[in-house]
Amino acid sequence: MLDAHRLRIFRAVVASGSVNRAAANLGYTPSAISQHLGVLQRETGLRLLERDGRGITPTVTGRLLADEAAAVLERLAALESMVADLREGRVGSLAVNYFASAGAAWIPPVVATLTREFPELRVDLRLIELVDDQHATPDLEIFVRDSASGPPRGYDVRPVLDDPYLVVLPASHRLAARDAVPLRELADEAWVDNDYGRGPCRQVVLDACTSVGFSPGFQVETPDYPTAISFVAAGIGITVVPRLGIGTLPTGLVAVPIVDPSPIRHIAVRVRESLRDNPAARRFVDLLLDQVRVGSVQYP
Repeated sequence: MLDAHRLRIFRAVVASGSVNRAAANLGYTPSAISQHLGVLQRETGLRLLERDGRGITPTVTGRLLADEAAAVLERLAALESMVADLREGRVGSLAVNYFASAGAAWIPPVVATLTREFPELRVDLRLIELVDDQHATPDLEIFVRDSASGPPRGYDVRPVLDDPYLVVLPASHRLAARDAVPLRELADEAWVDNDYGRGPCRQVVLDACTSVGFSPGFQVETPDYPTAISFVAAGIGITVVPRLGIGTLPTGLVAVPIVDPSPIRHIAVRVRESLRDNPAARRFVDLLLDQVRVGSVQYP
């Protein structure tokens, strides 16, 4: 019988394209992630992953397994939660959705404190990049607001952070010494895309470019910010990334704010209306906002 925990780890690696990034998102060490992957491949007798440049990518077989595991894991999580609640005579779980850059920055310390203060609480963490829309029914979700789709029904929404975008480029680039770069000056650059999902974060940038009369010329498409930044380091082009997603840049790269206009993604947290008075849910939001305030020095 396949181990559900290893399947969850496998799906996290598939989503991030990297053992190190999956480890950071899940709060594990890279060696622990690698061990779980090795055991899963031995259990299945299948080759699930292969090297792809500096990262890893699922094989055709691995992709099929990751896709099929989604609904199974969702149902299993619900069943396990129900059994625990029935056994203990309590309701004590929170399903939390988050996107990868928020997970790396905020989720580990929030969950660590929450589980200390609510030792019987079960916290189910799910990367938005892995959640099938049919099953996307979290108790809480950290997300990027999309004005086109309107406010989510059945949830209370609180703003978390306005996250501006910067252009990442080589230190030798003609624009690298600027304090800020007008967006229209990037019109003729070779761009590296960083969002296969075509989500709201990417749309913020496209809308800003349209407002000044151009469409980015994407030379390369990549699935995430760290991969795109690696391509910039290799001299392929430039990429535009929200400040929260930049992390530590490789030597030889700089990140410069964009102006006229400045693309900004609006990060928010939504909580089910039915959990409005739930102590654990309220504490989660308070801890999240505390983490944002602690890191606010990074957001001029």
